[in-house]
Amino acid sequence: MKFSENWLRELVNPPLDSSDLAHVLTMAGHEVDDVAAAGDGLDSIVVAEVLSVSKHPDADRLSVCQVSTGSGDPVEVVCGAPNVVAGMKSPLASPGTRLPDGTKLRRSKIRGVVSNGMLCSAIELGLGDESDGIIHLPDEAPTGSRLTDYLQLPDNVIDLDLTPNRGDCFSLLGVARDLSAMTDVPLSPPNVTSPAATIDDKHPVDLVVPKACPRFAGRVVRGIDSSAVTPTWMVERLRRSGIRAIHPVVDITNYVMMELGQPLHAYDLELLRGPIRPRFAVDGETATLLDGREVELQSDTLVIADDTGPIGLAGIMGGLSTAVSPATKDVFFEAAFWPPDVIAGRARHYALHTDASMRFERGVDPCGQVRAVERASELLIAIAGGDAGPVSDYLHEDLLPARDTVELRKSRLEKILGAQISTDRVTRILQQLQLDVQQNENGWSVVPPGFRFDISIEEDLIEEVARVYGYDSIPESTATAALPLVEYTETRVRLERVADALVSRDYQEVVTYSFVDEESNTRLSGDQSSLVLSNPISTEMSVMRSSLWVGMLYSASANIARQQERVRIFEIGKTFHGTLESPEEVVRIAAVVTGAVLPEQWGSKSQLVDFFDIKSDLETILELTGEKNTFSFDAAEHVALQPGQSANVLRNSEIVGVVGKLHPSVAKHFDIKKDIFVFELNAEKVLTCNISAAANISKFPSIRRDISILVNDNVSAAAIRIKVAQAAPTLIQDVIIFDVYTGPGVEAGLKSIALGLILQETSRTLTDEDADSARDAAVRKLEQEFAAVIRE
Repeated sequence: MKFSENWLRELVNPPLDSSDLAHVLTMAGHEVDDVAAAGDGLDSIVVAEVLSVSKHPDADRLSVCQVSTGSGDPVEVVCGAPNVVAGMKSPLASPGTRLPDGTKLRRSKIRGVVSNGMLCSAIELGLGDESDGIIHLPDEAPTGSRLTDYLQLPDNVIDLDLTPNRGDCFSLLGVARDLSAMTDVPLSPPNVTSPAATIDDKHPVDLVVPKACPRFAGRVVRGIDSSAVTPTWMVERLRRSGIRAIHPVVDITNYVMMELGQPLHAYDLELLRGPIRPRFAVDGETATLLDGREVELQSDTLVIADDTGPIGLAGIMGGLSTAVSPATKDVFFEAAFWPPDVIAGRARHYALHTDASMRFERGVDPCGQVRAVERASELLIAIAGGDAGPVSDYLHEDLLPARDTVELRKSRLEKILGAQISTDRVTRILQQLQLDVQQNENGWSVVPPGFRFDISIEEDLIEEVARVYGYDSIPESTATAALPLVEYTETRVRLERVADALVSRDYQEVVTYSFVDEESNTRLSGDQSSLVLSNPISTEMSVMRSSLWVGMLYSASANIARQQERVRIFEIGKTFHGTLESPEEVVRIAAVVTGAVLPEQWGSKSQLVDFFDIKSDLETILELTGEKNTFSFDAAEHVALQPGQSANVLRNSEIVGVVGKLHPSVAKHFDIKKDIFVFELNAEKVLTCNISAAANISKFPSIRRDISILVNDNVSAAAIRIKVAQAAPTLIQDVIIFDVYTGPGVEAGLKSIALGLILQETSRTLTDEDADSARDAAVRKLEQEFAAVIRE
């Protein structure tokens, strides 16, 4: 949030220079991103009045102006601005003046006419981005006065990086409250004087959904001067806050929002048709917003409607059909309280981000609506005249947020901070923050005000005391603690070893959000999650993930979109299952790969990754257990994977994971147009292992026998290896599949598999008869189990 330092100092003015002020704000938890000077070096710029304007004799786009500086004879100035007219007032830079960009003016001749200075635009003085004309100052600007005196310059624009929990500080008053407490300087809040009602006019409001809008304040102001302009002091304060002046009524709503933190909206009263009704939209309804966009509404969006339909998105943006314009004479001000859970995520859904939605999502004071309307009507009547009706406050008090008492124990405060702070000092700190404090035997009973949504537990109060007391005032102490030896077990593979193994195979680790969008989660898991967040940051983060693949696939998609053709990522994290009453967390290991098997190089031909490549990476993890023979792969169907290229990972017949190629329809959902392969494992079930036991290595040589068989093409290699090993378990130490062939010479529906049998005994050297016997046993087993045929 940006604001003027001068404006802040009107509310609280501690004896600090700008640098120290920024430091105090940062120590208060409101990080100062930048302090930008405004109006430095403009002391010689004066307010001048243009007495006459004539066309330049030798240039169509230039004018020759006679300008008064308030004393002495008028000076002649050549001006190229299209908006220069006789009678206007504008800043004048005389010869010798150095502008903020470093340009030094001198008396010069332009196309034969001498120019004694320059009438300045906003961009030339560093006071804005407008460069298509000179600054038009109000008529009351005193001719000959210094521009810096008139515009209250120089000033500093402070840019705060506020945390989301401090919605109250998205206003000058909120920042001033904290600064007052931090510096022990009295706060001077805006003096709001509500104009007396001179007419009886009200506009009806019908709160048809009181839970979504428990409070709605409004006021009619009739007969404003449509020719009135926003005063310079307000324009400048808004400009330094990053807000462009538009129209006096709109500017006033923005000004009050910046000052008090309550967003407002103003309607052209003549354009309203019937009562205002805050209600939920009907699917398919449309609304045209102030920026000209027409949006199609969803039923979870709160709108403001009249008899014609939606005239604005509640807490986000008003509608074009009832917007104020230069012709507006009658205004209806509105200030409502929208609960944060009603507004959260709605602006993002419509690709909007407004100052109002930002504040309502974080929480505004449910007691500040009437005050804001009174402040706005006070300013409008002072600027544009008019007659005000009575303030209407439509209220369901029982539905406003209730603030419970929070107990702060002195013992807990001292334990957490490691320092003793006097009881009176703590009481004073809490009172300076405008908390309702009652001291008791054990500490303090505190009721937070309506604008402090962030205070609900004891630790919140401890944080407030520490902030105001000063973190740098808490004495440093050396902590001592017993550090027991970390328990280490050999019956489980550590996750760090898994990560190291995958990194060694050219994977990169990612960490993705546990909150994901519901549609993607359902597509990948096949089940609709019951773990739905009640107040999600956005609709894209509304449920707890059932699979690590969701965030990883979004990450892969983002990398592919940025021309990263080869993506190899893994994640170790928790997935969430069950119900809200009985949730379950499971630690999983997942990987996503696409692109070439190896980085681009000259030494080998580029080859795209396939199912067997990622299966090989997966087997690297299984080998860490030392019990690879307890794992197997079984072809299976999975809702997110392509049939024929997916398999369950089993351990002793129990499913512990899945591996395969992502289904094209699922890949399309993530905007991925490449083949992409994935696996996911249950870490608890995969990484358990027995304590390693030493065994003698046979000192006798091994023998190898090869066989080639024809089997049905749906027989898995894993099944063949298992059965062959069972044929002669004391002799067959390993089974290697070194060739698989289909094509000419092999009947359709069959495949040729070549096996290598590694035979070895621990007590003697095997003979050819032993080897042949083991080979024959393996052939018989294959014939019995798979109807295999030996190829000669």
